[in-house]
Amino acid sequence: MDMGTEMGDDGGTRDAGHGENDGQAAGARRAARRDTAVRAAVAQGLLGPCHPLVALLDVTGIRESAAELREAFAAVTPSGTPVLHAFAVKATPLVPVLRLLHTEGIGAEVASRGELALARAAGVPPGRTVLDSPAKTPAELREALALGIAVNADNPQELARIDALMADSLARSAGLRSPLGIRVNPQIGGGTIEALSTATATSKFGVALRDEGAWEWVVRAYLDRPWLTRLHTHTGSQGIALPLMARGVAESYALAEEINRRAGRQQVDTVDIGGGLPVDFTSDAAGPTYTQYARLLKETVPGLFDGRYGLVTEFGRSLLAKHGTTVARVEYAKSAGGRAVAVTHAGVQVATRTVYTPAAWPLRITAYDAEGRPKEGPAVMQDVAGPACFAGDLLAREIPLPLLEQDDYVAALDTGAYAFAHHYGYNSLPRPAVHGFTTHHVDHVDRTNRTGGTNRANGANGANGAGDEVAFALVRPAQTAEEIVAESGGAHADALLP
Repeated sequence: MDMGTEMGDDGGTRDAGHGENDGQAAGARRAARRDTAVRAAVAQGLLGPCHPLVALLDVTGIRESAAELREAFAAVTPSGTPVLHAFAVKATPLVPVLRLLHTEGIGAEVASRGELALARAAGVPPGRTVLDSPAKTPAELREALALGIAVNADNPQELARIDALMADSLARSAGLRSPLGIRVNPQIGGGTIEALSTATATSKFGVALRDEGAWEWVVRAYLDRPWLTRLHTHTGSQGIALPLMARGVAESYALAEEINRRAGRQQVDTVDIGGGLPVDFTSDAAGPTYTQYARLLKETVPGLFDGRYGLVTEFGRSLLAKHGTTVARVEYAKSAGGRAVAVTHAGVQVATRTVYTPAAWPLRITAYDAEGRPKEGPAVMQDVAGPACFAGDLLAREIPLPLLEQDDYVAALDTGAYAFAHHYGYNSLPRPAVHGFTTHHVDHVDRTNRTGGTNRANGANGANGAGDEVAFALVRPAQTAEEIVAESGGAHADALLP
């Protein structure tokens, strides 16, 4: 199996040290880094009148999450067990992010040709890439087989396409380098967010195992195809309880066991358990943790962790969400109907789900003053509005914050996944610049730009005193007006004229 191997010292459960107290302490450190970065961004000119919206990524936090994931599963698997952690690219489709995760031992799970191109641009090897999608084209399948990328067939028709590709001798030779499997839907129910529940009775993903004849069809598909060696499932994402996620994995394990029993050999050698670990958007503490989930899985499905099976995971939101912050300048402060309203530059274009379904996707908002310092003062109930021209473009409704004033800043927290990297082009609003940042404590801060692509600024004290130095690195530049025109057909302005 061509996978990276994460090794535990033994087959038992090892405490990775990420308990509740550790989670709270890590959250406090993350919040402190964020505050330092916001002030440094203002001081450095990354935020201001000419740059009223910016996205910040905490590089230290991303590295810590990757390490937590690796350690959590190493603790519950025997030494030498092949484990591939493949980041769900859809969560944050930014090449530098994928590159950073690759250096931290994390591969890529892609769901389109575009996402595959991003992973390849980031240097993720084919052997550490997994292709999942309910609508793969023949060209996408052919490319994946040629590269040796793992593929999970979504349905019988897609499997028939793979059959045709494998029937060709050259394609078969190449295709055998690709670990191949079938995605199944255990049909065990949904969570609190229907749109993100992928194991319901009528989910569009995978082979529905409880439909009449489906279980037997899957078993027979494997027995007829010795080159099918993986089994994939994914119960859902945000809003799914951990016991339900574990139950979905247990259903797939039972199917793998039956396939292997009837084949008389270990045909299915790897189970892809998907991702979906939910994120707590109510506080800085990260939870539930990878350690909690890995332990629950081992308790629920012990046979999956006895060394006979390799594992693939596909986490996305839980790796990145807590490490992204969207910061916007308050352009105007006003009132309506007796309620204070802060009009900012962050709205539906960077927090689409929150604006359209606020009950399911509430965001925490933090206030900063005009210099980027945490704002103090009595809490006042107020709305935080975005720049788009419709009434519902609100980041938050009636939330208690120190009264926001013109030129202050607001930060939408936990937006590192499915937010600023998924731009929604309402009103042709531009995509914001994205900057990664790292911080470290110094006794004397040199405010000069000492590396070509990195800006450094003091984020805590004066330029000549002790404090936390912040190094910024440009991940993606802000979109220009010229780029908006170009992608909106600017080169074809006369195309519809006679």
